[in-house]
Order: sequence, then C-alpha cells, then structure tokens
Amino acid sequence: MNWIAERAALTEFAKKAVADKADLSPFRERPSVRIIFGIFLMGFSYVIGWPAVAFFGVLSIYFGQPLIVVVGGPVIYGISHLVFIAGMYLAGARYTYIFLRWATRKFIEKYAGQAGRP
Repeated sequence: MNWIAERAALTEFAKKAVADKADLSPFRERPSVRIIFGIFLMGFSYVIGWPAVAFFGVLSIYFGQPLIVVVGGPVIYGISHLVFIAGMYLAGARYTYIFLRWATRKFIEKYAGQAGRP
C-alpha cells in the first residue's frame, strides 16, 4: 500500500488534494431539488431492478408462460439501468469529485507519509 500511495502522491490530482486539504465540508450544504430527485431515481432503480425481474419470474410460473420472464426480465432490468443513469445525470458528479479528493488525501496521508506532503 505504501508503494501505491507514494506513486499516487506524485500525481497532480493527489498533490492538489493534499495541498488544498480537501475535506467533506460541501456535504453540509443543502442539496438542490435536482440532486435530491437524482438520488431518488438512483434508489428507485434498485426497486424496479431485481425485484421486478423476480416478480416477472413469479408471474411466469403462475401463468405457465416462460416468455414473461425471458422477455420481460431483461426489458425491466434495462429500464432500471436507464432510470439509474438518469439519476446519476441529475445528481451530477460534484459530490463524487469532492469525496474522491477527500479519500485521495486521506489515503496519501495515511500510507505515503512525508512523500504525500507538499
């Protein structure tokens, strides 16, 4: 881990994260309606993913029609992926970037020692 951290500390992204003392303070701000709706869509995609495929499996057994699950399963699972992607788009990459900078700084400081310090 030390070797990986020392190599990562040489990247511009890690140097800037350590120098700026990247933290999670932006998470204290109230998220916008768009971000909340995006997160809702991502969570909803899990509800319509595998549970819906399982429901189609039950319907397939009940009606004795295997095509219900053979066709409906992949279709509903694909729809759940589209809902997840729409949620990711609406939520944006801002919070992911903030978290990644913070995690990089913590990793460098823990494993690279003085090599990670500017």
